Amino acid sequence: MPSPHRGEPVAWVNAHGGGGASTLSRALGGADLGLRWPEPAQGEPGGVLLVARTHSGGLRAASQALNALRTGDHPPGVHLIAVVLVADAPGRLPGTLGKRVRVMRSAAEIHRVPWIPAWRVGEEPGSLPKAVRALAGLFPAVPGGGVVP
Repeated sequence: MPSPHRGEPVAWVNAHGGGGASTLSRALGGADLGLRWPEPAQGEPGGVLLVARTHSGGLRAASQALNALRTGDHPPGVHLIAVVLVADAPGRLPGTLGKRVRVMRSAAEIHRVPWIPAWRVGEEPGSLPKAVRALAGLFPAVPGGGVVP
């Protein structure tokens, strides 16, 4: 189901340390807020792309953040656009983790970012995978922001 907030400025928020918000913000634009919710009253974007790795701890942190959003434990004006799950290793997810992603999908729009070897060593890939480029469709281009090759 499409988000009613598509096309608005976004804040990338990590569900846990090292989730990938900084890398995605650099690649696509948007505000990198690290581990904190945005403050729309202070002019920050209220639309959140919640970022987590696909390992057990990352999926647990994403579920906890989704619960915080559900219960209203965030500043006024904050709303989820989507959850962005960044691969923690190459290949398919183990079945137990895949099941957790499917459960999460029942509560939020989920986007998966595949393993990108260049990012692991701090380099930029020659071109971004289609799944990453598709994320740019969730928000407007930011002048001076990331470039989608």
